[in-house]
Amino acid sequence: MPKTLYDKLWDRHFVTSVDGDGLLYIDRHLIHEVTSPQAFDGLKQFNRKVRRPDLTIATMDHSISTQSTSLDACGPKNALQLKTLIKNCQVNNIVLYPVGDSHQGIVHVMGPEMGLIHPGMTVVCGDSHTATHGALGTLAFGIGTSDVEHVLATQTIRQTKAKNMRVNFNGELPEGVFAKDMILALIREIGHDGATGFVVEYSGDAISSLSIEGRMTICNMSIEAGAKAGMIAPDDVTFRYLDGKAFSPKGEKFEAMKAAWSMLFSDVDAKFDKTVDIDVSRLSPQVTWGTNPGQVIGIDEAVPQLPDSYSDGDSSAMQKALHYMDINAGQNIGDVAISHVFIGSCTNSRIEDLREAAAVVLNGQVAEQVKAIVVPGSMRVKKLAEEEGLDRVFINAGFEWRLPGCSMCLGMNDDVLKEGDRCASTSNRNFEGRQGRGARTHLVSPAMAAGAALKGKLTDVRLLLRRQP
Repeated sequence: MPKTLYDKLWDRHFVTSVDGDGLLYIDRHLIHEVTSPQAFDGLKQFNRKVRRPDLTIATMDHSISTQSTSLDACGPKNALQLKTLIKNCQVNNIVLYPVGDSHQGIVHVMGPEMGLIHPGMTVVCGDSHTATHGALGTLAFGIGTSDVEHVLATQTIRQTKAKNMRVNFNGELPEGVFAKDMILALIREIGHDGATGFVVEYSGDAISSLSIEGRMTICNMSIEAGAKAGMIAPDDVTFRYLDGKAFSPKGEKFEAMKAAWSMLFSDVDAKFDKTVDIDVSRLSPQVTWGTNPGQVIGIDEAVPQLPDSYSDGDSSAMQKALHYMDINAGQNIGDVAISHVFIGSCTNSRIEDLREAAAVVLNGQVAEQVKAIVVPGSMRVKKLAEEEGLDRVFINAGFEWRLPGCSMCLGMNDDVLKEGDRCASTSNRNFEGRQGRGARTHLVSPAMAAGAALKGKLTDVRLLLRRQP
């Protein structure tokens, strides 16, 4: 019987049935300071040990400062989380990459760049954006704290099997349009709950042409469409990315694994429960206007009129979003002034993202009223960017160059917006209060964020790129 890639990975990791659900074996468990303390407390309460500490990797990212390496920089509550993670990893013999370590970074950035994630794996983490790792041909998804405890104790997890969705991105990306625009366009098309109950496999010419970094951006935001996970079949782009990484197989073993990974794809006649086609050649740079990622338009469009038909909710929900965002129906989104720019997060903090932003920033200057920060996704990304001189490009233009961490993606550290602040952000969520109580978030690509920083408003980055020599 023909199978999808999701079906194949489910079957390979299926252990047994539990009341109609499946018990799946987990190949890689990623943990951080926020969702692990309660899980370790549960193990201790029942005198249980971590079953496979060798398959568990820890880092610090959510609760840390991007302005200091001190564990106390974000206050006593955050410091307690971080110090508890250190203790739990020491007691349970788990490898931890703490603040200041050369491998430390956002969990969904540092794992792949170290070669810890391979095609065909099941990958879980107590973080919804674990779907990022699906870009490498894995079944990767976020889990809750009780599930973190279960995986620590048994190296398995109980799951209900999802339905299959295929999204075909076809065509060639126009200038100034990137992977972030592709996924925002999809969420606009199907709504922020349009993939609920599905695992999404992305395919098509536009996907094949993307780097792994771009594919990670798309898989990362599968969650914002309601999906359980997003995944992309491994190909030569995947193999080149993994070749030579610290924890990738070496030599003949790598060649053997590559041959096995090449077999990970959906069969030609595999059945998908839903299929969506997107022509990327028609896309313009995307920007959210509302309070969920489905409330998005092209930068050259006006905010939807009320009560016009709209794919993401009724007019009352739109009215509420417009009120919170202090935006008017029919307004040109390119006229909206911003106070902050954030380039970072597990969605867009990799070296390619920083290069795209720097290409816009070059020879420009951050607008006087704007505070703009760039937060590399890992120490490795930071080091590489500095070797390429990207840090100087940003600093000379008036950006702040920070240490790695989750930073302004969420209000959980010392990078928090104030009420009324408006941010062009490369992160993944724009709901009310996400970046700070009363703050307003517009999701954009790194290039669009860079353009907004220079102009002081949401700006069509294509106009800036065309002026570059």
